[in-house]
Amino acid sequence: MSTIKPYIIGVTGGSGSGKTRFLNYLKEVFKDGNVTCIAQDDYYMPRDFQLVDKNGQHNFDRPESIDYEHFASDLKALSEGKPIEKHEYTFNNPNKEPKLIVKKPAPVILVEGIFIFHYQKIADLLDLKIFIDAKDYIKLQRRLKRDKEERGYDADDVLYKYENHIMPSYHKYIEPYKEDADIIVPNNKDFRKALQVIEALVYSKLRGDC
Repeated sequence: MSTIKPYIIGVTGGSGSGKTRFLNYLKEVFKDGNVTCIAQDDYYMPRDFQLVDKNGQHNFDRPESIDYEHFASDLKALSEGKPIEKHEYTFNNPNKEPKLIVKKPAPVILVEGIFIFHYQKIADLLDLKIFIDAKDYIKLQRRLKRDKEERGYDADDVLYKYENHIMPSYHKYIEPYKEDADIIVPNNKDFRKALQVIEALVYSKLRGDC
């Protein structure tokens, strides 16, 4: 078990803002084992526990849709130098076999999720808060592409959820925390300059410069 406190970076933003892509770039830069990542998407409650709206559609875009206590507990364990494991959430895709996710402690922990600033137990553990921002129409385009390719959702279903679930949740539970962020990253085109700044900061933390 490690006795050195890791540097914990939280990355949030609206659905389709580019959080996962941003983190994937960071993980690629620090792929020598200095960084581990824990994602909110792996902690969804089972479908039967999800809120159903007035039209009979499950709403996965509320803070209650996440097993927040499990998420917070696993992050706390990682922060204390303990490894964690759990099965991935497959977004109700019957064609995808859930994999066992094993996370080992590392000097830098990346935390991803749309509600991580809203969950106080998680927000309190973050040393650096990053908000990935993008225009609404760009986020919608990205969501349409992702949900079709990765989750098998059709366009009508995605548009319904975007209007009735995603955007109301964004305005209530995500956007208000933008002002709490230490760094806001515009991602309408690319985020390479911001990535370079954060990369330099992380390297300085790994070297013990600050």
